[in-house]
Amino acid sequence: MKRLFSFIGLAALASFGAFVPDAFAATEGGMGDLAKMGIGIAAGIGIGIAVGVAGIGQGIATASAVDGIARNPGAAAKIQTPMIIGLALIESLVIYALLIAFLLQGKI
Repeated sequence: MKRLFSFIGLAALASFGAFVPDAFAATEGGMGDLAKMGIGIAAGIGIGIAVGVAGIGQGIATASAVDGIARNPGAAAKIQTPMIIGLALIESLVIYALLIAFLLQGKI
């Protein structure tokens, strides 16, 4: 639990540069180097968190579905379809995170 809180704190610290780029502005017309670095780090950590959490969620969902099918093989068709839909929705959240990371990278 302590590792999770320290990881979330590190992600919040890294994303600070993405949300407040004007605080690090060094030039008149654009962002400073520190703000660009913060945006790059925030994009990388953000997609890493999204992929890691989605992988854990997909593993838990699949394990629960396989456990349910093992307990009642006759309900396999009723369990498999919602599981696949749930996995697709989890994966779509990762794609949204990837899109946001690309948008942040476009600001650099």
